[in-house]
Amino acid sequence: MEVGTMEHQELKIVVGAGEYKNNPGWIHKQEQELNLLDEETWSNRFKENTITAILAEHVWEHLTYQEGVEAARICYRYLRSNGYVRCAVPDGFFSNAAYQNMVKVGGAGSKDHPAASHKIVYDYHKLSELFESVGFKVKLLEYFDENGIFQETEWKGEEGSIFRSKKYDPRNRETIAAPSLIIDDI
Repeated sequence: MEVGTMEHQELKIVVGAGEYKNNPGWIHKQEQELNLLDEETWSNRFKENTITAILAEHVWEHLTYQEGVEAARICYRYLRSNGYVRCAVPDGFFSNAAYQNMVKVGGAGSKDHPAASHKIVYDYHKLSELFESVGFKVKLLEYFDENGIFQETEWKGEEGSIFRSKKYDPRNRETIAAPSLIIDDI
């Protein structure tokens, strides 16, 4: 448990929170406070098997595939039984050339752009495989399939709001222009 939390309180963590604070009541942490690859930053704040939910919006693509597996393994260790990671990343099956050029490895053409540090572009197969490899059961929420067709399952924002989604991003109201591949890993 994080210092000052009660034993039965639900712990909900946003990793790589950035400027988005669209999850009231959740604990928002930046990389230097809670590093997905440094278990010591987790063990200093939490006991294993105590976190209810972890939200990672556009974080996993900044890790290599192997780093992503290690991060998933650490998250798994700190989640309660039936806890989950809600993970959103750029969608590798979205068939828009400008979008793919922006989100590609080293994307967006500027070292100052957040996409410049992308190390992988996921499709729902690769991202599901990563989380399943450490024991998670995956539920697909929003994604494009191999034929470029958008698929979605009903999901609740109070269980982890993803701004860059069809559900919440105003750029996606009429036509999907800025999607995320979103999954729950239980």
